[in-house]
Amino acid sequence: MGERRIQHSLVTHDEHDDRHYGAVHVPVYDSSLFTFPSVAKMDRADEEGSYTYSRGNNPTVNELERKLALLEGGERARCFATGMGAISAAVLSVVRAGDHIVCVNQVYGPAKRLMGEYLQRYGVETDFVDGSDLMAIEAAIRPNTKLLYLESPSSLLFELQNLKACAELARRQGIRTIIDNTWATPCYQNPLKYGIDMVVHSLTKYAGGHSDAMGGVVIGSEQLIGELDRNELVLLGAVMQPQVAALVVRGLRTLPLRMERHQNGAMAVAAYLASLPFLDRVRYPGLPSHPQHQLAEEQMSGYGGLLSFEAGLDREKLIRFIDQLTYFRIGFSWGGYESLVSLQERIVDPPGRNVPVVRLYIGLEEPGDLIRDLTAAFQSAGFHD
Repeated sequence: MGERRIQHSLVTHDEHDDRHYGAVHVPVYDSSLFTFPSVAKMDRADEEGSYTYSRGNNPTVNELERKLALLEGGERARCFATGMGAISAAVLSVVRAGDHIVCVNQVYGPAKRLMGEYLQRYGVETDFVDGSDLMAIEAAIRPNTKLLYLESPSSLLFELQNLKACAELARRQGIRTIIDNTWATPCYQNPLKYGIDMVVHSLTKYAGGHSDAMGGVVIGSEQLIGELDRNELVLLGAVMQPQVAALVVRGLRTLPLRMERHQNGAMAVAAYLASLPFLDRVRYPGLPSHPQHQLAEEQMSGYGGLLSFEAGLDREKLIRFIDQLTYFRIGFSWGGYESLVSLQERIVDPPGRNVPVVRLYIGLEEPGDLIRDLTAAFQSAGFHD
């Protein structure tokens, strides 16, 4: 409970700052550059921490970074134009030609392409492993392994990794660790305290919270983020715009409140789905039936609004179900106020055999309305007890 109160204070409180004339929130500094009264003052800009050019630093973006670092318990944060921009910068800040990455196999699709395909052209190899199996992770490590990339829980099958054990394994072998913590947010999971080196978030999701802003962030130590700042941020140029930063700061003010609402709604919907005999499997870490529920309870303090289920191999039947939904809009993203549904798939043995997976995102609507919507769609599509 104490941590929850601290989170509320961190996201709502802005210290008085005379630079902003007492404004209760940091204004949008919509300026590409900042000028100086003299050449001497400009020459001392770096020494005095003055703003020069918004590709490097901007007051509005810096305020968002300050809040995110505090929420996640990191020393420093840097924001990017998209979540994928943050992931790419974090990964590229660690690996060089000839290096090797170990990555969990249930990872965000574009991140998997980055490591499994794109980086191959620069001589970086990646092995994808079962993240729930620490022995499999350890077995994949090579002498040239420089990065262990995690996503816990994953955002389709909701598999977890033991963060403390993974961090200890990597540290013993001199390997950096990065985790995508978007699903849980800083409200419900803080990987840095378990020894993870860097945390990435898609701010497009819960942090923004209103489906009107795109962004990403990397959070970690002063040393690691400082290196990323000097290289990947400035040289690749995927910087966040101040208008977007202001929207995400606004979103953060209600983040703990919204996360509690998403969690309560998802718990209700997951319990309802778990009671349906015609569903093969419901995946949500908050359910006691989840195979890693105990681990989730140990390293998380709450649960997000994203879950999935399987109901046989009849894809057309599932399409009929989805098309009948009213409250759930069809779309790939999540983390906003609106409930969403998408039809995806997982590949199982033998290779190439795909199993349809329905992913649901529980927004801020009344859980009872969502359950009634699901019930009507199941019946209309021909699912019966």
